Amino acid sequence: MPLDPSTDVFEMQRPRLLRLAYRMLGSHSEAEDIVQEAWLRWHRSDREAVAEPAAWLTRIVSRLCLDAMKTARSRRETYPGTWLPEPLIEPADDELRADNITLTLMVALERLSPLERAAFLLHDVFNQPMDEVAATLQRSPAATRQLAARARAHVQIDRPRYEIAREDGEALVRAFFEACRLGDASALGSMLAADVALRSDGGGKVLAFPNAIHGADRLVRLYLGLARKLGPRMEFIGHAVIDGLPGFLSRIDGYLQTTAVEIVQGRITTIYITRNPDKLAGLISLALPGPPQAH
Repeated sequence: MPLDPSTDVFEMQRPRLLRLAYRMLGSHSEAEDIVQEAWLRWHRSDREAVAEPAAWLTRIVSRLCLDAMKTARSRRETYPGTWLPEPLIEPADDELRADNITLTLMVALERLSPLERAAFLLHDVFNQPMDEVAATLQRSPAATRQLAARARAHVQIDRPRYEIAREDGEALVRAFFEACRLGDASALGSMLAADVALRSDGGGKVLAFPNAIHGADRLVRLYLGLARKLGPRMEFIGHAVIDGLPGFLSRIDGYLQTTAVEIVQGRITTIYITRNPDKLAGLISLALPGPPQAH
C-alpha cells in the first residue's frame, strides 16, 4: 500500500525535527516524544491548508519544546551532580552531520533562557528566517533579534573553532585512555591543557564527580588514583564522534560510559564523561555485552 502523501511529507521532515528537538532539550527520549506529538497534530490538522509543511512542523515542534523546557529546567535544578546532554554519536561520514554544534556548545546553551535558546537554534543553526522565528516565538522581529543576539553573546559563538582531523582525534583519545588506564603521569601531563576541566554525569545512579574538576595537576593525580584502583578493569570499546567532539566508549569496572574531549592546539581542554545509565540506554547495542544494572 502506498504511503499517504501527508505521511511521506512528515517522514521527510522527521530527521530534522528530531535534531531540532534534541538540540532544544538535550534528551533523545524527550525529543522522540515531542516529534511523536507533532505527528499526531499533523495528522489531525487540515493538511491541505498548510502552505509550507516544513515551517508549520518546525513551529509546532519548537513550541512543544518550549513548553517541555519549563519542566526540564526545574528537574535540572534538583539533578544530582553535573548534568550533561545525552551523548549523540555522530555518523562516520563527516558530510552527513546535520549541523555544526558540538557538545561544548550544547553545555553552553544550558545557560540560556528557553526563548534565547530557541531563537539562536532556529535562526543560527536551522537557518529559519527571522520573521518565521518571531512568529514561532510569538514575539516581534526586533525582540527576536535581541534574543538571538543575547544568546550569541552568552555562548560566545564567535570564538574561534579548532578543527581536528578525525584520525588525529582518534589517536589522541586512544592515547588518553591508555595513559589513564596505565596511570602514566608523563603522558597525561603532555596531553592536558593547564586549565583543563572535567565534567561527569552519573545522574545519582552510578559514581561520578558531582562538581567540575579544574586543572591539569589535579586531574593527573585523580587519574593516577583511578589507575591504581581500576586500571585492570578499564576496557576500551571503540572510537566515536560525540556531538562533534573526538571521543570513545569504554567500560570502567563493568559500567558503560562515554568520554568526549575538546581539543585546542593539540591539548585537551575539557573532558565530558557520561555515566548515567538512563542516558546510555540507546548505546548498549554498540557495546555488548551490556553494563551491569546500577545499584
